[in-house]
Amino acid sequence: MTHAAHPREVLYAEEGGLPDIPAVEHFAGSEKLMRKALAIQAERGAVFDITLDCEDGAKAGNEQAHAELVAALVMSPANLFNRVGARIHDITHPAWKQDLDLIVGLAGWRLAYISLPKARSVSDVERVIAHLRDIESRSSLGRVIPLHVIIETHGALNQAWQIAALQGVETLDFGLMDFVSAHHGALPASCMKSPAQFEHPLIVRAKADTAAAALAHGVLPSHNVSVEFADPGVAAADARRAREDFGYLRMWSIHPAQIEPILHAMQPAAPDIAEAGQIIMAAQDADWGPTRHGTRLHDRASYRYYWGVLKRAHTTGAALSPDIRQRFFADTTLNSGQPVI
Repeated sequence: MTHAAHPREVLYAEEGGLPDIPAVEHFAGSEKLMRKALAIQAERGAVFDITLDCEDGAKAGNEQAHAELVAALVMSPANLFNRVGARIHDITHPAWKQDLDLIVGLAGWRLAYISLPKARSVSDVERVIAHLRDIESRSSLGRVIPLHVIIETHGALNQAWQIAALQGVETLDFGLMDFVSAHHGALPASCMKSPAQFEHPLIVRAKADTAAAALAHGVLPSHNVSVEFADPGVAAADARRAREDFGYLRMWSIHPAQIEPILHAMQPAAPDIAEAGQIIMAAQDADWGPTRHGTRLHDRASYRYYWGVLKRAHTTGAALSPDIRQRFFADTTLNSGQPVI
């Protein structure tokens, strides 16, 4: 049976959908931890991204060697899926341009993204994007490397909507620790963990504003780390609350034990996946005209929602029926590093 047009061709023909990237971003700073993360990804598949960290990973005075190491690992055979990015130093650090020059210059064609910490304004982000585009041009990469912007200063939060609107920005990441520290002791240390990180009015406002700015511009909102890694259940609970209460679709991991709990917490529930599959298959069979599911009518507005459920199920590795996989995901794979959704 030949089916009608694919959802990506119909539901987001004008504005496009959200970036289809993994729901977990795992940070690693030392060479040992970087290699361990790559080994886990090779075993588990491209259901999580790896961010090789220059900001917190490089020792003072060793910035060049560390950036060269990051580039070498991105280009190494251990990077099976091209889902490895790099966090550079912030724009006030003298090594930020060197980070970009080395990592993009040496490994740009396999680099998944660049992550920018501590931007103070939209002009900071524009400056980094301009330098990134210049390196891409000089290196004849033939591609645009996405930028992930960490919202962790008052200035960046104030201009989050303008930052999200910049071409080339793929995610807005909320950086809890630095944001709490930026309040000069006015916020208690308890705001750096649960439950206060989800309850203090200033943190709630910041998280909600960051997610709203991202989603309004087709940018993925990414949630901060869970500092408790001895109990993986804490990370799972944080991820679930970030997803359900604040609309975050991606979350950082800082310990291998956190990857699977966050991944599962980001997955839609099995009944929701089943319902979404039934609605989207019926919609496709009806050439995307209105349909009825039970006692409810559906059209393209609700189809966009249910297609989003199926996309999230796929990117988080949730179980999908063979029919759903064949219809909608036959041309993409979690292990390719190049999803086409």
